[in-house]
Amino acid sequence: MGYQLPKALITTVVGSYPKMPEAEEAIRKRKRGEISEEEFHEAVKPAIKAVISDYLDAGIDILSDGEQSREDMVVYFAERIKGYEEGDWVRIFDNTYFRKPVIVSKLQYAGPMAIADWKYAQSISQGRPVKAIITGPYTMIDWSFDLVYGDRREAVIEMAKVLRKELEEFVKHGARYIQVDEPAFSTRPYPEEAEILREALEILFKGLDAKKIIHICFGRIEKVLPYILDFPVDQVDLEMKNSNFRLLPYLKEYGFDKELGYGVIDVHSLRVETVEEIKEDIRRILTLDILPPEKIYIDPDCGLKRLPREIAKAKLRNMVQAAKEVRRELGYED
Repeated sequence: MGYQLPKALITTVVGSYPKMPEAEEAIRKRKRGEISEEEFHEAVKPAIKAVISDYLDAGIDILSDGEQSREDMVVYFAERIKGYEEGDWVRIFDNTYFRKPVIVSKLQYAGPMAIADWKYAQSISQGRPVKAIITGPYTMIDWSFDLVYGDRREAVIEMAKVLRKELEEFVKHGARYIQVDEPAFSTRPYPEEAEILREALEILFKGLDAKKIIHICFGRIEKVLPYILDFPVDQVDLEMKNSNFRLLPYLKEYGFDKELGYGVIDVHSLRVETVEEIKEDIRRILTLDILPPEKIYIDPDCGLKRLPREIAKAKLRNMVQAAKEVRRELGYED
């Protein structure tokens, strides 16, 4: 019998974790052409093992592979999809840069891209489920230069068809939770953009036997909430802590009824939230009676990759403890 998830306030992560030295070295070697793709994923295994160890120590219920292979969430997939070439350096924010990928020919699926890391993480997770996570088609196109399609909808739909093949591979290998990251969507909170993403999600998810999750963060999320309710997903994962939970009244107003990934950890702050603080933040949504505890998943606002490892782990440890204590208060048994 596998690991039994709690009946309510399940704890999870959004995806990324601080980069381990082994992963950074493997990425450098691959860039220099010193190792093959297969050797690259083999070299990253110690980093993934360290991530899983931290998650298990903290007590997380649903894990990730920590995205140790991914230097950038878009570039990683662009390097492995036919039709892309490497572009020039582009500044995202602060001193963070990446090479914006360029679409130079029709997009095509070349084979599994993130399956190897996920399979390894699942093999050492002590029975706890590991999310399969990809960057979504809308964000992939929005953060690329398109020299082929010339039409946002057409490009996003073609990308969705490519990524659908990757999701089929995940499900074939036993993935029970699939998350699509779409941070670009909240920067364009318009009905026509929502319709493009809804159509793309239909292509990605239709008929897949797994929990379907979309993660959206740091933008005009209150503007896109009405559209999200029509998306073909089981769960919406949202940043909450960083914006002081200003989205909660909107969830109430719009009658949000999907499962919610409820961010209670500020991933941009080095301060470790206390157990009591996180408990109070969990109680905020319970007091508003928006969703039953069974439909609320407790997690950080976003990926943890920009934090020092010890701080990330301390935040997760307190998050898990807070969820356990609130569960006990509500009468749920772990």
